[in-house]
Amino acid sequence: MTADPVQLRTRRIWALTVMFCVAVIVLTADAISKQQVLARLSGHPPVRLLHGLITLDLTFNAGAAFGVGTSYTAIIALIVCGVIAYIIRIARRLRSLAWTIALGLLLGGAMGNLGDRLFRGPGPFRGQVVDWLNLPHFPWTFNLADASISGAAVLIAVLALRGVRIDGTSPAHAADRIDGDPSTPSVAPAPRDGTTRLVDSDECTS
Repeated sequence: MTADPVQLRTRRIWALTVMFCVAVIVLTADAISKQQVLARLSGHPPVRLLHGLITLDLTFNAGAAFGVGTSYTAIIALIVCGVIAYIIRIARRLRSLAWTIALGLLLGGAMGNLGDRLFRGPGPFRGQVVDWLNLPHFPWTFNLADASISGAAVLIAVLALRGVRIDGTSPAHAADRIDGDPSTPSVAPAPRDGTTRLVDSDECTS
């Protein structure tokens, strides 16, 4: 049955709206937190909160997330631009709420750190990202944009493992089931006498 074009267009607009709203929330929270950290922690020692569970430690990162690749700032910035462009391109196919949230988190986090690389010193595409969060036994200092990107990566990995596609569809769970219902009996191969035998799905897998 052919899907209603109007319904498909409405779903696409809804998915894009949710994705960009998530991205804007992440981008805004990241920008505000960095501004507050720069204003309150510049020139001051790290601040320990919740009995040392969280440490606010202002650092500047020229690399990717968690300080990786500090010698390739310009290249990383260009890669991030490509990632953002790719997200916007495939967003037109969005039909899954989980994928919508995941791409929104990824887009917001990528834009948050890209803004630092473009507009902070020492210059465009060479700017250092403001990091300020530190956890016990965790070797890197990070920010909300990094956390958003990591959350998106975990969610995307889960969706990929479950076989959920960006349009909300997923492969059939088993080839010997009818209409996706495991309780529906399957038709076994016809015996030599020409009769047809119905068997339970559990018997098919044995």
